[in-house]
Amino acid sequence: MAESNDSVSIDADKIYLGGKEYHVPTGRGSVSVIVCGDQDKPALITYPDLALNHMSCFQGLFFCPEAASLLLHNFCIYHISPPGHEFGAAPICPNYPAPSVDDLADQILEVLNYFGLGEVMCMGVTAGAYILTLFAMKYRERVLGLILISPLCKAPSWTEWFYNKVMLNLLYFYGMCGLLQEFLLQRYFSKEVRGNAEVPESDIVQACRRLLDERQSTNVIPFLQAINRRPDITSGLKRLKCRTLIFVGDNSPFHSEALHMVSKLDKRFSALVEVQACGSMVTEEQPHAMLIPMEYFFMGYGLYRPSQLSDSPRSPLSPSCISPELLSPESMGLKLKPIKTRVPHEV
Repeated sequence: MAESNDSVSIDADKIYLGGKEYHVPTGRGSVSVIVCGDQDKPALITYPDLALNHMSCFQGLFFCPEAASLLLHNFCIYHISPPGHEFGAAPICPNYPAPSVDDLADQILEVLNYFGLGEVMCMGVTAGAYILTLFAMKYRERVLGLILISPLCKAPSWTEWFYNKVMLNLLYFYGMCGLLQEFLLQRYFSKEVRGNAEVPESDIVQACRRLLDERQSTNVIPFLQAINRRPDITSGLKRLKCRTLIFVGDNSPFHSEALHMVSKLDKRFSALVEVQACGSMVTEEQPHAMLIPMEYFFMGYGLYRPSQLSDSPRSPLSPSCISPELLSPESMGLKLKPIKTRVPHEV
């Protein structure tokens, strides 16, 4: 991720370490929720991908000053961790029954009720995107909009099912070993940032590897089991009436899955952003690619970016950075259009 010389500074400790952690009791155990920002503002909930939590899945996005300003200006952020994925989580008892994807979606409803939240904006990555999409189908009145990164909607393909089974065996017999971490890093990141014999791993991959080292392997197993048993929810996508913004890296293993999902959504309420030279975790690998589409997406809800930031020397509102398709009147909340974007590594 390129270093920023922006005039706008965001205190990382304030965003994350200043957030308050709540352990919300649910029918399937306690859920960790990190709350960041003013709770009087509209709520945005996040849900990470497999073996990740808010720090390892969303820190790139929230450490991007413009994106953090956009999100924290408009929302209070509720980072929900899958059971046992929070920092310092105790090992989950192996005999405890694994939750289903429906159980995980229902937990989100209990979290919303605990905080007294009505309609919320949702942001999820891959497995987390599936859980939030399922939640939106089950509780449509509680979802304002969906921002999905490399999402899933079909049942696992044979290839994904096999890889997941291999990972489950590695977790069971060897824990969070090096081979398992390689499987996960290939799931998250493009080859460009994972490095090779000649090119070292990027900082974001090294940081993710360190966070994976801290993950309790027994806590990853139930989430992986739930995702590997997920049903196909394609048939319910047409019934979603909330706006949906989908990001996917063109090097993501789930690129075709995202294209399938977009083809099944109501085109009046959905848009696709394909990010070139990027893996599944656009939030970490190219967070700047998310900024402009999110700004226009939020305009449809009457939300906006703080005007004082427009003087930033690297303002993303510079015309040279805006995809021409986004400048059409339809994109101003009336109708979102499929677009492609490429954000250079050095801006």
